[in-house]
Amino acid sequence: MLDITDQINLLSERIHDLREGRDRILVAICGAPASGKSTLAKELARRLNLQKCPALVVPMDGFHLDNAILDARDLRARKGAPETFDADGFLHLIRRMGENVEVMAPVFDRTRDLSVAGAIAVPANCPVVIVEGNYLMFDETPWSNLAGLWDLTVRVEVPMAHLRGRLIQRWLNLNHSRAAATRRAESNDIPNAQRVIDRAITCDITLTSEDA
Repeated sequence: MLDITDQINLLSERIHDLREGRDRILVAICGAPASGKSTLAKELARRLNLQKCPALVVPMDGFHLDNAILDARDLRARKGAPETFDADGFLHLIRRMGENVEVMAPVFDRTRDLSVAGAIAVPANCPVVIVEGNYLMFDETPWSNLAGLWDLTVRVEVPMAHLRGRLIQRWLNLNHSRAAATRRAESNDIPNAQRVIDRAITCDITLTSEDA
């Protein structure tokens, strides 16, 4: 088991090796919800930028479907499941990022529970783009079409017992009662996490943690 410093060292070294002779590297950091993908991606980008290697993080969560669409499709209670994202739109974004053109990407505002369009500008000359999300290496159509677009794929694995606690804590942090937080996690977030685990495509690097 590696701590986050060791993980960052491992990934940054691999990225520097891959950069030789390439204008851009697309790095996918995937895993179940609450596995620590966002923290890892942010710290990896910070390390690369300190090493004079410009890097940006693009979260997959910006492609959440709007709540009005989810309501119309009776999917609000399943928000976060693969079918509640604009998967084809996300796939198009990743393909464009591989073309070394400027790309605008959305972000998800968890507090307001909505996506904000055009919130991240990825310059055409940015050499490393780190994408983080649940379904980047996921064996269901159309998500599986992403697998061949990455230069480096990384999976973060955390035991389900720890994921459960973290997923409940997310709702507690939004001022839900303990009962409501547990109910929301167990009815949707935990099944989504198990689906990510069950349908995982093998990655170049797997980082494991008993309690990251």
